[in-house]
Amino acid sequence: MIIDAHAHIFPSVNGRIRAGKTRSANYGKMTTGSNQTIRVLPPCAVETAFPPEVLLEYMDWAGVDKTVLLQGTFYGECNRYAADAIRKWPDRLLGQAFLDPWDSGCRAMFEQAVDELGFQGIKLELSEPTGLSGLHPNVRLDDPELSWLWNALSHRQLLLTLDLGAIGSQSYQTEAVRSLTSEYSDLPIVIAHLGQPNPMMEDDEHQLSQWREQVALGCNENVYLDTAALPAYLQDEGYPFPSAKRYLKTAVDIVGPDKILWGTDIPGLLTVATYPQLVRLAHEHTDFLSTRDQAKILGSNAQLVYGRP
Repeated sequence: MIIDAHAHIFPSVNGRIRAGKTRSANYGKMTTGSNQTIRVLPPCAVETAFPPEVLLEYMDWAGVDKTVLLQGTFYGECNRYAADAIRKWPDRLLGQAFLDPWDSGCRAMFEQAVDELGFQGIKLELSEPTGLSGLHPNVRLDDPELSWLWNALSHRQLLLTLDLGAIGSQSYQTEAVRSLTSEYSDLPIVIAHLGQPNPMMEDDEHQLSQWREQVALGCNENVYLDTAALPAYLQDEGYPFPSAKRYLKTAVDIVGPDKILWGTDIPGLLTVATYPQLVRLAHEHTDFLSTRDQAKILGSNAQLVYGRP
């Protein structure tokens, strides 16, 4: 079984980031509040949207059995849209709800996501340029005002997915996550993007240490890491992005193959490689493992974490 543990769907771009509102601009582009136009999809996407029907076609094309739908502020919240897709294709799609815990309506949004829409957990995208740290400067995961959320997740046996942004940024809150794992030892946590390794950290001992420290959170029984978007950090290398394999091997050496989930971050990664190429890389970047351990990273770990009843 192959499961992509990190992907997105959206009917149109309708989000908000530090630079302002994000909106679809057609032919795979979007605009930001700073009037910048950026590409988020290949130009064949006449309308800048990525509906579930298109995702399923990509999955069938590349041989992916299931996909985990995640959300953030970049494309915009679409909890009901994602929930409807998961209900329609329960054998192909899993997912997490979006939540902004610093918004005044966050508690009502949480109750709706869990009780009405049926999500088994939430995702918080903390990254500064495109996430919650950009919208709410200086926010902290260890803020006592968030204790209600951690208690609710733990009490309801739900899952937390975190995008902690770039190494060294204000959102890279490794110590705060460590505190969460200590106080809420039964709360499963997935850290996205393998902690965002990049070539610059290899010439900076402090950044390299910060990255290894965040990866090491996966040594905790209930903490996992997904590999989404690694090729995006290595575009200067070009296909087949050999450093991604080195970073993945280092992570496996630290936490073991049971704690890592393969993911892509499509549709954005479709501007870097095709989906079949990304699936091929998943096999090539894990070929140092036994067949059994490779299968864990490519699918069974994600099924265990996100496919819980």
